[in-house]
Amino acid sequence: MTQTSSLELASLLCSRLCHDMLSPVGALSNGLELLADETDPEMRSRCIELLEQSAKISTDKLKFFRLAFGAAGGFGDSVPVEESQDVINALVSDSKGVEINWAIDGAELPKPAVKVMLNFAAIALDALIRGGTLDIGAEMNNGAAEIVVRATGDRIAFDEVIGRALHGELAPGELSSRTAAAHMLALLAEKDGGGLQYKLSDDALVLGAVLPPPPGMIG
Repeated sequence: MTQTSSLELASLLCSRLCHDMLSPVGALSNGLELLADETDPEMRSRCIELLEQSAKISTDKLKFFRLAFGAAGGFGDSVPVEESQDVINALVSDSKGVEINWAIDGAELPKPAVKVMLNFAAIALDALIRGGTLDIGAEMNNGAAEIVVRATGDRIAFDEVIGRALHGELAPGELSSRTAAAHMLALLAEKDGGGLQYKLSDDALVLGAVLPPPPGMIG
């Protein structure tokens, strides 16, 4: 496992957040400038529509980052499944040509499991560059969380460096804002004695995780 300081990892995750937020926030700024100068009613209506879309995307991304990287302190040790589903469904709705299917047993999941599920979903969505299907499953088994996320489509785009990050096998210099989230998941799984795995083919990417129960949690 690559040795990474908490400060370095936090900095890289912040860089990832800023990178992902730059486009929708920039669109908001540009839309406001256009709206201030536009007098045609039809064009003003179009500007407002674009502003609403950009605002929704920005909000969806911030909600994702809060659960995927943050403490989500308001939920205690577990997060309602519905909350996690809403966040991922919003991300899927902002994508094009992606259908999502759910298979989750139970009403809550431990925070570490939610972080893994959300980040797996983001990795899988990024792989569906031509659209496809996103299948997400999770269940608690004797206190352990088992998570599977599968992306299927005409073309799967997955960088093997992210795969090495999930396995905790990054080479020196490969840790970056692009691989930080996967590296965080590897550290999380290692800390709790769990494991991550992935399988890649021409038309599918399968991501899996088993996380033992956190201390004090009874499954």
